[in-house]
Amino acid sequence: MAVYRLCVTTGPYLKAGTLDNISATLVGTCGESPKQRLDRVGRDFASGSVQKYKVRCPAELGEILLLRLHKERYAFFRKDSWYCSRICVTAPDGTIIHFPCYQWIEGYCTMELRPGTAKTICQDSLPLLLDHRKQELQARQECYRWKIYAPGFPRMVDVSSFEEMESDKKFALTKTTPYVEQEDSPGNRYLPGFPMKIDIPSLLHMDPNIRYSATKTTSLIFNIIPASLGMKIRGLLDRKGSWKKLDDIHKIFWCHKTFTSEYVTEHWCEDNFFGYQYLNGVNPVMLHCLSSLPSKLPVTNDMVAPLLGPGTCLQTELERGNIFLADYWILEEAPVHCLNGRQQYVAAPLCLLWLNPQGALLPLAIQLSQIPGPNSPIFLPTDSDWDWLLAKTWVRNSEFLVHENNTHFLCTHLLCEAFSMATLRQLPLCHPVYKLLLPHTRYTLQVNTIARATLLNPEGLVDKVTSIGRRGLLYLMSTGLAHFTYTNFCLPDSLRARGVLTIPNYYYRDDGLKIWAAIESFVSEIVGYYYPSDASVQQDSELQAWVGEIFAQAFLNRESSGFPSCLCTPGELVKYLTAIIFNCSAQHAAVNSGQHDFGAWMPNAPSSMRQPPPQTKGTTTLESYLDTLPEVNITCNNLLLFWLVSQEPKDQRPLGTYPDEHFTEEVPRQSIATFQNRLAQISKDIRERNQSLPLPYAYLDPPLIENSVSI
Repeated sequence: MAVYRLCVTTGPYLKAGTLDNISATLVGTCGESPKQRLDRVGRDFASGSVQKYKVRCPAELGEILLLRLHKERYAFFRKDSWYCSRICVTAPDGTIIHFPCYQWIEGYCTMELRPGTAKTICQDSLPLLLDHRKQELQARQECYRWKIYAPGFPRMVDVSSFEEMESDKKFALTKTTPYVEQEDSPGNRYLPGFPMKIDIPSLLHMDPNIRYSATKTTSLIFNIIPASLGMKIRGLLDRKGSWKKLDDIHKIFWCHKTFTSEYVTEHWCEDNFFGYQYLNGVNPVMLHCLSSLPSKLPVTNDMVAPLLGPGTCLQTELERGNIFLADYWILEEAPVHCLNGRQQYVAAPLCLLWLNPQGALLPLAIQLSQIPGPNSPIFLPTDSDWDWLLAKTWVRNSEFLVHENNTHFLCTHLLCEAFSMATLRQLPLCHPVYKLLLPHTRYTLQVNTIARATLLNPEGLVDKVTSIGRRGLLYLMSTGLAHFTYTNFCLPDSLRARGVLTIPNYYYRDDGLKIWAAIESFVSEIVGYYYPSDASVQQDSELQAWVGEIFAQAFLNRESSGFPSCLCTPGELVKYLTAIIFNCSAQHAAVNSGQHDFGAWMPNAPSSMRQPPPQTKGTTTLESYLDTLPEVNITCNNLLLFWLVSQEPKDQRPLGTYPDEHFTEEVPRQSIATFQNRLAQISKDIRERNQSLPLPYAYLDPPLIENSVSI
């Protein structure tokens, strides 16, 4: 008689335990054990429990290949979910085999787990294991299906596939959600005081392994309800018309101020701070260094000489690499929208900036259209204060539109959803790249489904607060994707291509490059361990299917994007994985976490403009300025969104935090520890630097970076 000892760990989460019967079968190279119920005195499989059992076999099973878990009804109790973290099996000879699970198991079913040792398909030769990989991927491809959201968009998860799986009884998904009123038929509901509809079908029928935890859901609700109810009670969410004075805007979030939001309120109209935001604001990717001026921006030396001062000229500064351009060409043909029954307006400005000898980046000239001419004056710092402020505010409105739609939602949320989908569909649990990427896909499908159900849907928040509405959003994102390249996606390449490697005080660049290097070193060790040669990459059919699906579904087979459709060397794989992890974590933090800080003072990030761009100078007054800014209710609805998305709900996992131990071998575990130590040093350096800054830059401090796009 051979005795195998099992140590079963149940997750510590709410309702992670089960009352169902759990049985186990061990499958080895020499046979399989009898199915044996795991039962002991007292409660089995309680939340957070670690319990030991024995499985007896007539003879030893050889090398253990699979562990089957059988979840079956217990007496008359209703079926429930079980979160199995991991199972350790000790063989009769003392060998320990780790079986990571880290999944919710729902309904009555049998789940097969492989040992934790990561293997590519080239490293499997047994028909049993090859068949197991194939069946696992077939099941996931049936569950996670692609859907076209709009022409020119990255493909997204088809939530209806979960509904079909439920109706087929292949999955038993829970139908409880704490933040919407339940009803038998599909429909929409509002959070109390919050102006966003909740689309019930899109939230209920999610695979529990990608759905928000109860902790995160509850935290999300408590982040938004107090602020929204406060505005509702004061009547701000329903008040139309212009702001009477600028100071009134400061009172909206009187209890949700931050050091940065107060700094922005105090310095928002200063040229120094206007330039600073191109480096360390929420959209730090717009600047390009110029060697000559584009013909569409006919700025002369005489225009800017008063700012440049004696001893230099515009041509000299161009030759020195001190002139930069932010070009919002993508807005030129963007459709416009009506808010509160009034036509809104959009500009496509060109903003010229100068890096002065003191290291400050200053706006030199602003043209509010892409076509120069008498009806498109070039605004200058020497113009009247109100003319210049209005021109800068138009640029900030363009910043808002490009940042929210493209830099933020398209280039992090939507692309990371495509990476998540391809990973789930093309890589089995035992694949090393699956184990590496899984923590960086956590909750991404869920948060994007919520966004489509509340923000991007017809009459959603985008239609309620932006000058371009949903139709403009679709235009901006499809146009943005058509011009997005692999160079844009890879931080070092992007910085080099934009010519911004030497600008001083560019903390987004400095911190981002350190984090990129830490991720790259970590990924390089993982890839080097599992892919020792070019052939090992080229012959991994699952890996090639994964990168090919991303190229097809995220980048629509567009070769001009520069994104790979196949990978040939370990070096190419390292760069690709580094870019994916960086954009799913650090880049999202950089462009998301500061939205409330930089947008709570609405004139710094107006979501709409109610008057057309000025065609002459000398006409702007305080009254006309206030009549151009968004109305009161539009402002408040938008600031609620800023507040919500800037507050990462509980159940956080900072960059490099991997509590689910998918890698069980010593080499990758040591690589994880080294990665964590390197991130800790980066954090220490950032915090020491920030102590001497008038405005600290903390958005890329590793403990404040979430592993994945989850809000």
